[in-house]
Amino acid sequence: MTATILSQPEVPATDVVFLDSIQFTTTIGSDCWRRPKPQPVLTSVYLYLQSSFLDACGTSDDVKDSVHYGHLAKAVSAIVGERERTKKPYAGVHALIQDVTQAAFELAGESAVAVRVVIDLPKQILLASGFSVDVTTPRAKADPAFTPASICVKDLVLPVLIGVNPPERLTRQRVVTNITFYERPCTISESSSISQPQTSEVDYTTIVQLLYEWINSTSYLTLEKLVLELVCACFRMTSPQVDAVTVRCEKPNAISFAHVSGVQMTRRREQVNLTSETE
Repeated sequence: MTATILSQPEVPATDVVFLDSIQFTTTIGSDCWRRPKPQPVLTSVYLYLQSSFLDACGTSDDVKDSVHYGHLAKAVSAIVGERERTKKPYAGVHALIQDVTQAAFELAGESAVAVRVVIDLPKQILLASGFSVDVTTPRAKADPAFTPASICVKDLVLPVLIGVNPPERLTRQRVVTNITFYERPCTISESSSISQPQTSEVDYTTIVQLLYEWINSTSYLTLEKLVLELVCACFRMTSPQVDAVTVRCEKPNAISFAHVSGVQMTRRREQVNLTSETE
């Protein structure tokens, strides 16, 4: 993957304070069964600080000279707890990211150059091991709605009729698929037409279900053909809000003495032909 494809904002090499996988349960839109029910959430927060900011703490050995990640964890937990207490569930993942990003900037103050928030919903997608949304917000933009987002469907198991060998033409085999959708940021003109930017989120749960149903009617000789067709299908099933897609497919049973064999492609929307239906 090249920097010209990925649309995440560049963050300068700097000091970082982070929390990996804060665990809690809350309601974010609908769960995998289309119910507005609480589900497990893993939240990771990365504070990109001014260059050499942590030298003071590294010299004094006093946590007061740093950004206290314990306080950050409590702030995130308090935000989610307040939502649950007042029975105001999150409409979608972006709303949670916006709250966490704001809390991180408030805690770090002027020392924060950018804040990265990764929300992982491990139970959101049936047949996949995880679903995550990753947003890095520079201080200059302040609002995550105006920054790009990458959405990853992890280890989706697809039953595919694929391969050139005669036995492979007789039955479907597991193809482990990872898909990353790159959403472009909301523009100021777009935000003026809606009350809350990014609230009309792409329904990735439905998209994955449609991909699964579609794959059952297909057959391929090569992974290259499968991956390119999946890329095109992803664009057809999403709005122009999705600017680029990466699809990675692995065949665990193709090579006896290799863990997996696979193919990965990344394409921008304008690079693919969407005028004809997927064969």
